[in-house]
Amino acid sequence: MTQQSSMRQPHAVLDLPSRRLKGLKIERLLDLADLQQPIKLLEIGTGSGGIAHYFATHETLNCIVTAVDVLDQRLLRDTFDFQLVSDTMLPFPNEHFDLVISNHVIEHVGDEAAQRHHLSEVRRVMRHTGIGYLAAPNRWMLVEPHYRLAFLSWLPKSWRTPYLRAMRRGNEYDCNPPSLRQLECMLTDSGFAYEYLSTHALRETLNIEGSKGLIAKASAALPNAWLDRLAAINPTLIYKLNRT
Repeated sequence: MTQQSSMRQPHAVLDLPSRRLKGLKIERLLDLADLQQPIKLLEIGTGSGGIAHYFATHETLNCIVTAVDVLDQRLLRDTFDFQLVSDTMLPFPNEHFDLVISNHVIEHVGDEAAQRHHLSEVRRVMRHTGIGYLAAPNRWMLVEPHYRLAFLSWLPKSWRTPYLRAMRRGNEYDCNPPSLRQLECMLTDSGFAYEYLSTHALRETLNIEGSKGLIAKASAALPNAWLDRLAAINPTLIYKLNRT
């Protein structure tokens, strides 16, 4: 998703097995089995369609799934409704969905004004009793995930593209990852109550995929309270959203 799609590159994850695992993690983090069914679900920035397909074909959850994106890169097409959009505006009535998923979308929509509009649209189409899932890369992550460059998002905005070009990883840095403080301020201003889920998400990822590698094993050994204290530098910021 982007407010100026002609100026930005698609960054969709087209690895379908990873999208299924992402769907499973979202399901567990939000305790969707406890949600009243059928669940009217919107995924913003569906990419390959893997997450939308996961919920649309779920064996026990009854989900009516709609997905939107600024480009059609779907590898899976027939199990959910899809609409192309041109910006952050969502073509749906107020309070239309029980669940809205924005998974690594907000860093692609543009500047802070565009990000705030994205959040306001998420809230607008959520029912009063609905919930949202928001995930975004943290500006203070060590390695920027889209271009695989250390400290890329730490730099002032005017330095990011020159660094990208100097390292021959691209011609234009087209992402705008927020910091934890910036994102939480935008959530509050947009009228959301939110629950920080990154620590819980790490546990679920380790449960699903196993503790592979030294960092994963070390993280698995740390108490939740310690991991929560590292929230400001957690590479991925994940929240459950409710309307205030």
